[in-house]
Amino acid sequence: MRKKKNPVLEQLAVNAYAAGGKSIAKVEGKVVFVEGAVPGDVVDVRLSKNKKDWAEGKAIRFHAYSPERVTPFCEHFGICGGCKWQMLPYEKQLQYKQEEVEQQMKRIGKLNLPALMPIAGSAETTQYRNKLEFTFSSKKYFTEAEIATMEMPEEGPRGLPSIPALGFHVPGSFDKVIDIRQCHLQAEPSNAIRNQLREHALSQGYSFYDIRNHNGLLRNLMIRLCTTGDLMVNLVLGEEDKKAINGLMEFLRTSFPQISSLFYTVNRKFNDSLHDQSPVLYHGKAFAIEELGGKRFKVGPKSFFQTNTKQAEVLYSITKEFALLTGNEVVYDLYCGTGSIGIFVSDKAKKVIGVELIEEAIEDAKENVALNNIANAHFFAGDVAAVCHEEFFIEHGKPDVIITDPPRAGMHEKLVNQILAMRAPVVVYVSCNPATQARDLQLLGEAYEVTAIRPVDMFPHTHHIENVVQLKLKGNP
Repeated sequence: MRKKKNPVLEQLAVNAYAAGGKSIAKVEGKVVFVEGAVPGDVVDVRLSKNKKDWAEGKAIRFHAYSPERVTPFCEHFGICGGCKWQMLPYEKQLQYKQEEVEQQMKRIGKLNLPALMPIAGSAETTQYRNKLEFTFSSKKYFTEAEIATMEMPEEGPRGLPSIPALGFHVPGSFDKVIDIRQCHLQAEPSNAIRNQLREHALSQGYSFYDIRNHNGLLRNLMIRLCTTGDLMVNLVLGEEDKKAINGLMEFLRTSFPQISSLFYTVNRKFNDSLHDQSPVLYHGKAFAIEELGGKRFKVGPKSFFQTNTKQAEVLYSITKEFALLTGNEVVYDLYCGTGSIGIFVSDKAKKVIGVELIEEAIEDAKENVALNNIANAHFFAGDVAAVCHEEFFIEHGKPDVIITDPPRAGMHEKLVNQILAMRAPVVVYVSCNPATQARDLQLLGEAYEVTAIRPVDMFPHTHHIENVVQLKLKGNP
């Protein structure tokens, strides 16, 4: 039996914004979450989920456009998974992000909250990323317009041709890649490196990775461009063909002499993660130097660092302000990563103690401390609950301020309990997911009162939001 097509709801008036970049329409009291539309649009929506009280789907036809809309600046808008809010003026993006944080705090946190401070917008809304990762694929994604112009054979197989591509994955398709010629997220020579490398690889007959069959030479491309001018490139390959690798490396080295760190990595695994791989330095320095708030940071090909350097300085400045530092405090930096927040606040603290589960990140943090000649910051690898025990406090001091910056999933309940047990007078919670942050704030509400909230926009034209919350211990003067 053929599967029925998902139903289409016609001429829905979109009237509100919802979390995650979706908007809201209503049909006979039923809430419909719509992707690809903004408040003020009138659209037909093809449903992907259809429940009794709610549904969700994608706008497939526009009968009227919202007066709030602007013309997207990228030719790949609507296909590429990034920059989904290009059709909204930046001021409206900030407004909706502020509203989302407020709703998450009230709906999930259910706490007595102060008024949100105004969201900190990004001064740069394009070319703000210091790092981008692209994918080589043996199968280019074709738009409907491209398919309409193709000449299909009258007899035999009528499948689309397999053409190599270098760019970003299409959302919902693990094997097809949009062939990106110009991306507005990173400054030049990012586009030039990608485009010239693609043409060189095709001219030499090098194979692009086929994820279904797990073969092909060229797999991924990472480009990191720092505010210092340091430029790092890591070419990831699916096969160890020494002759081809040397040819590709020499092409990049000679074509782009501004590359200060040139790596390649051979990854034969089924996934793209490089945490357990060993990048090989072909030319230049083994690291790039990034600057943030007057501090310098060594960044390797596998290091995590905030991808919007200039806006990270805004985020960390708000964090520092919320920490209420006078120079006499012991600060515990939990989920410290490579130590960027702890190092940033160290000049206003008596001592900084950073704790992070990933040992490689702690090694980076120790190098960054040495690079900046900081004597009062110390970093430890391990689980917070295991590291932060009474003997540790006796040696290093109990925290006066805790800064926590967990991943999107939020804090593990064990860590929440550990923070409650530490009873630091001030906690600053930095989050990239206000929903899980609100959940954790409700748990911390047993002992802490939320005293300040400020959202920060790190990623213009996307629905992603950072949020900084200040908490103070109840009953503490």
